[in-house]
Amino acid sequence: MSLRHLSRTCQAFGATLLLLLGPSAAHAAAPAAGTSGTSVAPVTAITLDATKPGLTFDGVGAISGGGGNSRLLADYPEPQRSQLLDYLFKPGYGASLQVLKLEIGGDTNSTDGAEPSIEHTKGTVDCNQGYEWWLAEQAQARNPDIKFYGLTWGAPGWIGNTGSGGNFWSQDTVDYLMSWMGCAAQHHLNVSYLGGWNERGFNAAWYENLKSALVSHGYAATKVVAADDTWAVADAMATDPAFKNAVDVVGVHYPCGYMSNFSSCPSTANARALGKPLWASENGSEDANDGAGAVARGINRDYLDGKMTSFINWPVIAALYPNLYFSTDGMSIANQPWSGNYTIGKTTWVTAHTTQFAKPGWHYIDSAGGYLGGARTNGSYVTLKSTDNSDYSTVIETMDATAAQSASFTVTGGLSTGQVHVWSTDLTSTNPANWFVHTQDLTPVNGRYALTLQPGRVYTVTTTSGQGKGTATPPATAPLGLPYADDFETPATTTSPKYFTDMNGAFRTAACGGGRTGTCLSQMAPTTPIRWTDEKYDAPYTMMGDGSWSNYTVTADALFEQSSTVELLGRVNQQGRNNNGLNAYHLRVSDTGAWSIDRSDTSWNFTTLAAGSTTSPLGTGTWHTLALSMQNSTLTASIDGVAVGSATDGAFTNGQAGLGVTDYRTDQFDNFALTPGTPTTHTGPITSALPGKCADASDPTAVQLWDCDGGAAQIWTRTNGTLTHDGKCLDVTGQGTANGTPVELWACNGGANQQWTPQSDGTLKSTQSGRCLDDPAAATANGTRLEIWDCNGGANQRWTLP
Repeated sequence: MSLRHLSRTCQAFGATLLLLLGPSAAHAAAPAAGTSGTSVAPVTAITLDATKPGLTFDGVGAISGGGGNSRLLADYPEPQRSQLLDYLFKPGYGASLQVLKLEIGGDTNSTDGAEPSIEHTKGTVDCNQGYEWWLAEQAQARNPDIKFYGLTWGAPGWIGNTGSGGNFWSQDTVDYLMSWMGCAAQHHLNVSYLGGWNERGFNAAWYENLKSALVSHGYAATKVVAADDTWAVADAMATDPAFKNAVDVVGVHYPCGYMSNFSSCPSTANARALGKPLWASENGSEDANDGAGAVARGINRDYLDGKMTSFINWPVIAALYPNLYFSTDGMSIANQPWSGNYTIGKTTWVTAHTTQFAKPGWHYIDSAGGYLGGARTNGSYVTLKSTDNSDYSTVIETMDATAAQSASFTVTGGLSTGQVHVWSTDLTSTNPANWFVHTQDLTPVNGRYALTLQPGRVYTVTTTSGQGKGTATPPATAPLGLPYADDFETPATTTSPKYFTDMNGAFRTAACGGGRTGTCLSQMAPTTPIRWTDEKYDAPYTMMGDGSWSNYTVTADALFEQSSTVELLGRVNQQGRNNNGLNAYHLRVSDTGAWSIDRSDTSWNFTTLAAGSTTSPLGTGTWHTLALSMQNSTLTASIDGVAVGSATDGAFTNGQAGLGVTDYRTDQFDNFALTPGTPTTHTGPITSALPGKCADASDPTAVQLWDCDGGAAQIWTRTNGTLTHDGKCLDVTGQGTANGTPVELWACNGGANQQWTPQSDGTLKSTQSGRCLDDPAAATANGTRLEIWDCNGGANQRWTLP
């Protein structure tokens, strides 16, 4: 971890534009103003010539799906929901995304959640399932030119059902996709691109059938993308003419390396020889702030290294709960729909440096792209020209540069020699005022001008206009207070009830059964889907709420529609990657009357803490009221108002609530309620796993690491999810969410940046950001200021709380 902090010593510099008065001026570029003595690399000469060749630009986009990452966006209040949508899709405002890739739901987990299928059982199509249709409609309303791209991660279990798990590469799947295309048409959405099975290889004959089906169903204009996996598909297409003819776009994932810095983004000779568009059809998986530099490199270098003409970021937004694995990836972070709080990430602005200055259909100018000074470490640049060969935009990144770079521009071949506008984002700065800034306008002299480029920045030099930076600001964070209740009678924005996010299965509001009137929550998927993840426990469950909740009771009515077991979840804490485990308590109740209180962990190991049975079976077709009460370490189970048993366990002290079914059964729930327990106060030190070190508040504001001395400055009070010292709260400074944001003492205000969720491994997670309280680089020096950082379970992130 020590290397990560070196970047903090980098100094921010401004950029100086040098207007060239003659041909020789390019060889005499001066250092930037105010940076006396700063070395400047040799000049990179860039000729912008509209007559030179280049491939067609297909746009920069992002993915909604691959696991529930957009789920909470629909539940945001206005005006914050519209603000977030504007920052994503509105031209000239934020990311201005040009492609939106949509998950075709399959009732199964596909990274950080499950998205519902339109056809849980064969022949019954419901075009209103889920929230992707809503999101696509919102995107199209803001940008009528946006392109939609559909892709499947998992699929309902009836598809190709020749045995366990079904068969994705079947005619059933092709038919299913045609039904999905029909639903898109019902929602007035034109799908421009359609893929196969995400990251699961390819079947050439299946793609040929898909192409034929699109044509025969009237969707001939929809282009087929294959195979949303590796370059191996290009090798197969090179030797199979029928397969090649069926595929319009070669889409690969992470050509720059997975979760890397995206410094090298090659394709293959076979792929380039196909004469088809090559796309990075999934890239990203990067933090909304800390990953912006990688995205800036990737958008440029995909084309420079591999001639890829589209960069599609995963995911579009981190509108998901902080206890999920990829909780900060995307353009922005929106994990508090009840408060309306959100943060716009740097990734939004590095994306805007391309999307706000070039449109799909423009062309690259190959001769006006490359690496500054001929060295990859200096930075990269690409140039795109308009369809009428008049306007142009050059996008430059200097992520790895250690000194200022100088570039000279010569405009020719019919491109505009008029005024040039320069925009800049300083990624070394944590101040949003330094991101996506219109810095200067200039008029070339004799078609020439120059630019001095400082390290750690993205620049766009353009003749276009109409760009802008959104000015909306969110409200402060706030906890979701208890009591809380949902009788499922009030319609939500989508078919999912407010704040609930499915992890497997498909929970939606529907007419109640069992003789009850009104609307209930029903698990709709009746069979095990064709899965994308490989978790050893894949039963349906849905969860909601605030991770700082501690002592409370979760109650719900349950209807056993068939012989089955339902569950209430409490203190839902960290989820393992791709749902491969969950820190949580479960009250499980069967129609037979058998019940148990169980604890699960992030590897899906279950421990039974208490078990028993009611005196008579509960039976099917009737409603029963279940409750799980958590007060400190005492867990109590109740059925129909009678306490049937209890257990003592202190593994989890905080977390959300949820509902589940232990197998794919279509059971129902109603009258979900959360009631607060008795707040419990604990007082004492916060000790680090590093020997002899404690969290110390002797400074008036900063919280530091210090030798444990038992003094008053090291005494903290823990109440539910807050940690206080002398009446002030442990607070993430400025509601920050980025790695390295310091913590401090601040007046308690109930914000999520003052809420902390203890994890079973000893880490302490910020409710707002999902990052952990961290001792930088495992320092042991007294006075080291504590901060938040990506959770990694290291000794410098493990704490013993009072």
